[in-house]
Amino acid sequence: MDYTVSMFLNTLTPKFYVALTGTSSLISGLILIFEWWYFRKYGTSFIEQVSVSHLRPLLGGVDNNSSNNSNSSNGDSDSNRQSVSECKVWRNPLNLFRGAEYNRYTWVTGREPLTYYDMNLSAQDHQTFFTCDSDHLRPADAIMQKAWRERNPQARISAAHEALEINEIRSRVEVPLIASSTIWEIKLLPKCATAYILLAEEEATTIAEAEKLFKQALKAGDGCYRRSQQLQHHGSQYEAQHRRDTNVLVYIKRRLAMCARRLGRTREAVKMMRDLMKEFPLLSMFNIHENLLEALLELQAYADVQAVLAKYDDISLPKSATICYTAALLKARAVSDKFSPEAASRRGLSTAEMNAVEAIHRAVEFNPHVPKYLLEMKSLILPPEHILKRGDSEAIAYAFFHLAHWKRVEGALNLLHCTWEGTFRMIPYPLEKGHLFYPYPICTETADRELLPSFHEVSVYPKKELPFFILFTAGLCSFTAMLALLTHQFPELMGVFAKAFLSTLFAPLNFVMEKVESVLPSSLWHQLTRI
Repeated sequence: MDYTVSMFLNTLTPKFYVALTGTSSLISGLILIFEWWYFRKYGTSFIEQVSVSHLRPLLGGVDNNSSNNSNSSNGDSDSNRQSVSECKVWRNPLNLFRGAEYNRYTWVTGREPLTYYDMNLSAQDHQTFFTCDSDHLRPADAIMQKAWRERNPQARISAAHEALEINEIRSRVEVPLIASSTIWEIKLLPKCATAYILLAEEEATTIAEAEKLFKQALKAGDGCYRRSQQLQHHGSQYEAQHRRDTNVLVYIKRRLAMCARRLGRTREAVKMMRDLMKEFPLLSMFNIHENLLEALLELQAYADVQAVLAKYDDISLPKSATICYTAALLKARAVSDKFSPEAASRRGLSTAEMNAVEAIHRAVEFNPHVPKYLLEMKSLILPPEHILKRGDSEAIAYAFFHLAHWKRVEGALNLLHCTWEGTFRMIPYPLEKGHLFYPYPICTETADRELLPSFHEVSVYPKKELPFFILFTAGLCSFTAMLALLTHQFPELMGVFAKAFLSTLFAPLNFVMEKVESVLPSSLWHQLTRI
């Protein structure tokens, strides 16, 4: 056996070793490139994913995706439900106007600020809020029902104009104003409020134009709302119409308040928002209080801001970056003008400073992406129409409108800069549990990549460590490439090393074969070798 191995090793030339190491380096390099691309795109290792998905069940492992796992605890179920709810996509309460703001950005830069996924979610929202099953009974509403499903912006705008033209047609009613009279009543069909909404959102090129169209929508929507309010108890169809008309009216009033805010009439906007919240207190889906908080901060009415926070920063209500960071801003405002990190390190933090730091830590734990935008360590883009709470999209939406409010408070950004990174020392790692909130959901990166445009570098938390197989293939590629280079430069010396390594590698096998030869009879061993 020793003679056979020696003969085999002696037949190997240096060219063989160069070819072997070069091929190994090439193959491992290709695997490394593919693994790196897969990790950048999907955030996981391909080899690791295949191993877990296919090999682990074959080896008797537990399938984590099995829905029939009877050993799962109630705590795990609650955690999963919370993770799903926290990954829910929400309508951005401060979303911009497509025609007057998003489209103008496209005209100037040539970039599309909205993704198809984001606009598709908006189309679903419009169909949910602005349509009902009885729309086919009114020609204009039937046209708008199709318009909200239309993908082409120009087709939607044309449909809205068509819906308004139908309402311009006068219809004679076959009932005279006075009995036995030849004087006939002439009525105009009710204006289509949703058509005005679409034109204000997408066709108007300025906020002033959008406001004019929303005022016309308000006149039409208010009339429809009053009529459906009187008939809502006459059946499920009328109740659905009233629910739709309520959504339309609230949307119009909220957008009118936002127009006033954009045009500098902030006090008027605050009054409109307060009236709207008082008139429709149960419609929390629009999150009008976040619009109100931003407008009050612009007026520097900090006492009113605190009153709003006292109502909505409640443990039973869903949090948002606006709620958490506004609360932190108010507490920072009390101490930030005199805060000095050097003085604080010498004497320690006062009670007020400690409260401010804790509020900042609370806000950063809720959404860790916001500070980099507030501190201008990362460039802002236009916020999307939908956001993911605790995600990069929510951070952009918050910082886009609230950066000016932080700058206005003297020393607030300095306090944030000195303290925000301390949050991560209190959060367990890996993120199996949170500190003040639920663990940070792992689905935010994927959803944010769908919501945010491709030219934006999505902020990821926590930073993902490179998978083992990427590090392994990188090391293997480097090692084999080095061997190939050394073998090419020093063929004789590397040949000696290779033969010594292979001899050492085959030594245990030679030992086993010798023991087998000594135990088995020579005739039997001769027959086995012949086979």
